[in-house]
Amino acid sequence: MKDNNKDVERWCIILNQTVLVLDFGGQFNQLIARRVRESNVYCEVHPYNISIMDIKKHNPIGIILTGGPNSVYEEGSPKLDKEIFNMGIPILGICYGSQLMAHTLGGEVSNSITREYGKTLTNYDNTSDIFSGIDNNAYSWMSHTDYISKIPEGFKKTAYTSSCPVAAMEDKSRNLYAIQFHPEVSHTEYGKDMIQNFLIIICKAKKDWTMGNYAKTSIISIKEKVGNGKVLLALSGGVDSSVAAALVSKAVGDNLICIFVDHGFMRKDEAEEVRVAFSGMNLNLIIVDAKKRFMDRLIGVFDPEDKRKIIGEEFIRVFEDEAKKIGSVDYLVQGTIYPDVIESGFGNSAVIKSHHNVGGIPDCVEFKEIIEPLRLLFKDEVRDLGLEIGLPEYLVFRQPFPGPGLAIRIIGDITEKKLDILRESDYIFREEIEKAGLDKNINQYFTVLTSVKSVGVMGDFRTYDYTLALRAVTTTDFMTADFAKIPYEDLEKISVRIVNEVKHINRIVYDITTKPPSTIEWE
Repeated sequence: MKDNNKDVERWCIILNQTVLVLDFGGQFNQLIARRVRESNVYCEVHPYNISIMDIKKHNPIGIILTGGPNSVYEEGSPKLDKEIFNMGIPILGICYGSQLMAHTLGGEVSNSITREYGKTLTNYDNTSDIFSGIDNNAYSWMSHTDYISKIPEGFKKTAYTSSCPVAAMEDKSRNLYAIQFHPEVSHTEYGKDMIQNFLIIICKAKKDWTMGNYAKTSIISIKEKVGNGKVLLALSGGVDSSVAAALVSKAVGDNLICIFVDHGFMRKDEAEEVRVAFSGMNLNLIIVDAKKRFMDRLIGVFDPEDKRKIIGEEFIRVFEDEAKKIGSVDYLVQGTIYPDVIESGFGNSAVIKSHHNVGGIPDCVEFKEIIEPLRLLFKDEVRDLGLEIGLPEYLVFRQPFPGPGLAIRIIGDITEKKLDILRESDYIFREEIEKAGLDKNINQYFTVLTSVKSVGVMGDFRTYDYTLALRAVTTTDFMTADFAKIPYEDLEKISVRIVNEVKHINRIVYDITTKPPSTIEWE
């Protein structure tokens, strides 16, 4: 099987201008890519050590150097070939990227006694193209200990704070720009404007990245790849696989076969809902009851990474078995999206968790190739694509649900008893959120069965039962998220119903952490 992870499927590059984001492992790096896409400019994230030759192959209109956890003056810290700054391509360095630019080109980077972190009042020179149209004074989001203590020859300072003498610098003649703070995070006032200024004013971007163009070129690419081959698609009923199914169907028609695997970790009535939702669409849908084989493999498994990888491998094995029944099947389609790839480890970034359709795929599979037509898209782009190709809104805006399902919403080992507890509690939570009219404003909400047991009292009797966690978040891109501010009276209704109606739950807690530092799912 061809290794898609070495060279991400590049469906649209021929028709789109490209910006390269070089990844140095910082916590906000993927937000940079998201902000570029929001400006209708296509971008790709690559490891910082991409070769000059490979950069030239992409013919980028601009390059962005991301933040990172290292100090540029330390031995072994990530470095760049100096030649990149002589290519004539506009470059924007952010945080570590700005320090690396200064260090590489003859400036100096020093360690500060005081770390600058959080919202910081910043003074801008708005005669600079990158700060064009913004106020002279506004707040930026700082996160650094090192700072540029001496700018390289040919550069001029374009921003500063009370603690940071060089918050930004530029060499306009060489199209080199450096920003110490993080314009990609929402806490930076005018951050989006700064990124757009770099793209539109400096890189001369045409803003040609749209989901309409993406759909057209993807369909053409899939047709060319598949030809008359048979395609198997893993349909979960979630947004990603639904959009992938509709997109591939437009490319290959009746040669697409969709398989919904009921692994036993679905939400209440989910399998029937999926069957009804897709019965009216022109899809060859097969529903496979594989509950026993998944449960057999997960008996005694506690570690979440092990759960994900076991489920990912078993998914592939189920598809292989079904493919043999169908006959010759050449391709497997998965609804992998960009955040899945990022969190499974990308470039110089850490592995956060292996997603079942990325890190969980076994090395050897019996398909010619795995096709992932959404692999480069963020969640909101997937939704936009779904609407673009004609999917109904109730499918496009359906609640996200992870491939491993409830298996990763049970902390610790999995049993049928725990699954029943979680299904019923999740159903009540979702029902009450919808009754309260909050479902349109909350992007994802679910329950988690923790491994914690505590003492309670019900009807004069002592209990010692599970603690259930409620999780609800608001987000635009699923790369960052805030906890939803559910009114207390609604939380009270949810708590009372679950404790009264679901056996073995005697305590409810509400998760009020953001992403980062936590992830949306608990496992």
